[in-house]
Amino acid sequence: MQTDPRGPRLAAALTAIVLALVLATGSCPLLGVQTLVFALGSFGGLRLAPYVRLFQALVLPRLAPPSATEDERPLRLDQGVLMVFAAVGTLGYCTEVTWLGVMGASTALTAAFANAVFGYSVGCELYPLVRHAQGRLTSRA
Repeated sequence: MQTDPRGPRLAAALTAIVLALVLATGSCPLLGVQTLVFALGSFGGLRLAPYVRLFQALVLPRLAPPSATEDERPLRLDQGVLMVFAAVGTLGYCTEVTWLGVMGASTALTAAFANAVFGYSVGCELYPLVRHAQGRLTSRA
């Protein structure tokens, strides 16, 4: 499925703001909610990702059609990778292992910031490698 790349970029910016708030407050519940947001985007697709839905409802109608679209699958992988880091951070903050919370949240923040500002997506970089590995495993079976 193809998607307008501006939606995930806005989602990454909103995510970066939420993660910065998590790091400033050490909030386990807020990071837990962000982890769920990542899970929706990863397992449910971008059509269920809350920030992308917000973009589609409020911003997209005011914009010209996109000049290009992107494959959704790498973006879903990106959500999954960030979900793992956010889950580790949530575990850290909720168990009062603060360094683990900071590590998970700051890693996710770095990736979200890079996507929002530079258009660099960890999932988009990993996706071809995952597909290649899947092809190699399939050919051996």
